[in-house]
Amino acid sequence: MQDNHPFSVWRARLWPVHGYELKKVIPMILMFYLVLFVYTILRDTKDTLVITGHGSGAEIIPFLKLWVNVPFAILFTISYAKLSNVLRRNMLFYFIISGFILFFCLFSFVLYPCRDVLHADQLADYLETVLPLGFKGFIAVLRNWTFSLFYVMSELWGSVCLSLLFWGFANHITQISESKRFYALFGMMGNLALPTAGFFVYYASQARETLPEGTDSWGYSLNIMTGVITIAGLLIMLVYWWINRFVVTDPKLYQADNTAESKLEKLSLSIKDSLHLILSSRYLLCIAMLVICYGVCINMVEVTWKNQLRMQYPSPNEYNQFMGLFSTCTGIFTIFMMLFVTNNVIRRFGWTVAALCTPAVLLTTGCLFFSFVLFRDSVPNGWFILGMSPLMMTVVIGALQNILSKSTKYSLFDPTKEMSYIPLDPEKKVKGKAAVDVIGNPLGKSTGSLIQQVLLVIFGSLSAITPYVAVIVLGFFIVWITSAKSLGTRFRHLAKQHSDVE
Repeated sequence: MQDNHPFSVWRARLWPVHGYELKKVIPMILMFYLVLFVYTILRDTKDTLVITGHGSGAEIIPFLKLWVNVPFAILFTISYAKLSNVLRRNMLFYFIISGFILFFCLFSFVLYPCRDVLHADQLADYLETVLPLGFKGFIAVLRNWTFSLFYVMSELWGSVCLSLLFWGFANHITQISESKRFYALFGMMGNLALPTAGFFVYYASQARETLPEGTDSWGYSLNIMTGVITIAGLLIMLVYWWINRFVVTDPKLYQADNTAESKLEKLSLSIKDSLHLILSSRYLLCIAMLVICYGVCINMVEVTWKNQLRMQYPSPNEYNQFMGLFSTCTGIFTIFMMLFVTNNVIRRFGWTVAALCTPAVLLTTGCLFFSFVLFRDSVPNGWFILGMSPLMMTVVIGALQNILSKSTKYSLFDPTKEMSYIPLDPEKKVKGKAAVDVIGNPLGKSTGSLIQQVLLVIFGSLSAITPYVAVIVLGFFIVWITSAKSLGTRFRHLAKQHSDVE
């Protein structure tokens, strides 16, 4: 008999886990929390480093995403393909996490302290005299090349450790029926990392202000954050080991297809084969288009906002404090979405409606933000609350736009995207996901960056290209919505054929 007691109903919505499943769910939530905690710290820090660096600004981001992120993503995919044929799944996970930890320690204790010697200031000063103003971002990439390297490694942490390693592992040990209950829960609990990491970044930024005069404040802050990142990385590997030792070996929690797993360990994961797999599969191509369109739209809106933010907060301390508050607010709103929106939307309206929520929110809030950037000089003074300047009001509206967009992305876009991989066979699930997540994410962002670079070279500044960016983003929204509808139809068809569909 179904229990209709209000407590039971709310428990089913907020914690749809049976007692014996806690051994599987709790460590997965902890792993997701730790990965996202590190990513939030890195995301805020990388922006502060490159945007407030010497001779830099928000113009550096489009050049970084195209000329640095994409080559590194391709290089990583090729390396991952080679390593996947040499190392088993578990060892590959440990190797990648350890590599990231070692790099961030190297940056904090070697590259950053030696930046004045390592940075190419003379070359950059010369290029400024011979290149047009639109190449300011490209010159900043070369001048602050160690910061650029930190930026791309931080971006890769999100693509690799979050999308490829965590969600790949989750898809490996989770069935479709479980994913409908667990994935929103993973996101809801794991996204506690955003407010906690944001508060930590804000605290670290304030701590720099209390240091004695002459102390390298950013070096002090980086050392604190690197220590926390290292501890979190070690804990991620420990939790992963525990799950493989005590969960994967429990037949009640995991049923392995030994034949498929044996074949999967021997699969070649070359970039050529992975891309061919995407292009030959309409299903994977639709997933790739969702990722690419999201990357294009959010990147082009974010760069415009961060340009306004850099104008309002030119100091690294103030900029980083604002980013810490921004991450905290994003996390709180994401948790609210997970609690009251995610499960209800997916269960009541289905996969397609849930997948369409992100482009709908991003389109609506993006239109509001671009309209204010373009026409704020015409807005009556009485509209500016609490005596805010037009620039500060633009920063606040842009922050609200990003908070709503990212919280919807984390609470609906990510769970629905990961659910779409589950009905696939092991080969497509692993090879297709590796190509979509590691290549698709940077490709989406770099496509937006290429468009911005062309416009910057022609018009010279981010402010001048804003009207053109707004129109181009609208076109990508149309492609995004069309792909989501097409994928929804195919997902329903495959899910019905899956043996464990409810």
